[in-house]
Amino acid sequence: MSFNIVVLAKQVPDTRNVGKDAMKADGTVNRAALPAIFNPEDLNALEQALRLKEKMKGVTVNVLTMGPARAAEIVRESLYRGADCGCVLSGREFAGSDTLATSYALSCAIRKMGKVDLIVCGRQAIDGDTAQVGPQVAEKLGLPQITYAEEIQQITDGTITVKRRLERGVEVVKGPLPMLVTVNGSAAPCRPRHAKLTVKYKRAATPSEQQEKDVDYGNLYTTCPYLNINEWGTGDIEHESKWLGLSGSPTKVKQIESVVFAAKESKKLSPADSDIEDLMKELIVNHTIG
Repeated sequence: MSFNIVVLAKQVPDTRNVGKDAMKADGTVNRAALPAIFNPEDLNALEQALRLKEKMKGVTVNVLTMGPARAAEIVRESLYRGADCGCVLSGREFAGSDTLATSYALSCAIRKMGKVDLIVCGRQAIDGDTAQVGPQVAEKLGLPQITYAEEIQQITDGTITVKRRLERGVEVVKGPLPMLVTVNGSAAPCRPRHAKLTVKYKRAATPSEQQEKDVDYGNLYTTCPYLNINEWGTGDIEHESKWLGLSGSPTKVKQIESVVFAAKESKKLSPADSDIEDLMKELIVNHTIG
């Protein structure tokens, strides 16, 4: 029996290095000006999918990402860690998507994939911190969802058991499959690249990347079909154009800035109770606390 898992992963700008060129004039993120990384919580989600693959027979882990052509690197990184295949949803029509348009495009792509038993993704992406895309995908697909997952404990008889990490504790919940699960950063970190898989998939590429390669690999991508990363555009999914990209995005970013806190002065205290008491009074008076 086959069990199909889709991992939603995103290539995000490294928000630790936001500079003056981080935004375009139209209010969208200038991703070309920022280092791109694998969204951290999506790596946690990938690890949960890979653990299920190790526990169960017939599990296929398919990674889906939406972004520019360079987002294929996310799929390769997933293959190096144990994923089976991947797909890049890319095209100018998707540019400028907010969470609503992104979740719509991803849900259309998932429908094209056919039978999907479980969708996992990170709780949120570090470039937006909205935690909206996962739940919105579930709503658009008509699936139940479990959020804030810290561990997918087991899957038995069409039921999934998940431990959730909440603000004031943990809880264990069950739900019917198919299901969408969002994973916290407190979940187990993703395993590193596997040396043999890195060698196996180092030339994995989308059709666009294959056309741009300077080296002629002959029939490599014909004789080794596992090296072909799927690349879908708007022509490959059923959709309504008005819900894609900027036209389908009611949220507009007006401005972003990098705020750096720098210490202007310092104060040394002795461990005496009187000094600690004086400091507390000072912080209360200037409304730093209290």
